Amino acid sequence: MKPLRIAVAEDDRDTRDYLKEVLLRLGHQVVAVAETGQQLAEFCRNMKPDLVITDIRMPGLDGIEVSALMNRDRATPFILVSAHHEEDILTRLADHHIMAYLVKPINEAQLKTTIAVAMQRFQHFLALTKEAADLRQALEDRKVIERAKGILMRRLGVDEEQAFRRLRMMASNQNAKLVEIGRRVLAAEEIFAELDKT
Repeated sequence: MKPLRIAVAEDDRDTRDYLKEVLLRLGHQVVAVAETGQQLAEFCRNMKPDLVITDIRMPGLDGIEVSALMNRDRATPFILVSAHHEEDILTRLADHHIMAYLVKPINEAQLKTTIAVAMQRFQHFLALTKEAADLRQALEDRKVIERAKGILMRRLGVDEEQAFRRLRMMASNQNAKLVEIGRRVLAAEEIFAELDKT
């Protein structure tokens, strides 16, 4: 596993020092060490870590709140740490960026394994997010093409197959994507609609 840039947040000094020591021993770089949730949020904005390991309960913002805040702008995996298993916390773990949950005391082997699993889960999450975004874009592109076909059918008096063939031919001739030609047709139709009003 490649070395990671990790931010650590823990209000207990001994645990904080222990996490930093173990992470360095595992070959990672500790880019920020915070005592409060607010500090962690500021450090994450500035340092943009690959991974955040944070206690849940801290002064001010808790670890879950920081995760939600940070992941609005940049996807970052979080590992939460707690002194004991907390049922009420489990109900708040809907944040997709929380990849693991550790109960203290934490040993080196446990931390090493958890980091590896968390990063694998995060890569899988990113892949699924991209796939969903690609599917949404494909659907939007399809809508543009369908509307462009409808315009050509109406304006040129051709059937659906001929309209689609003309869109494809124009895309091929201009070395452009089909959806780009579709957008041009929609833009031209907007101009014609404005001209019709004058």
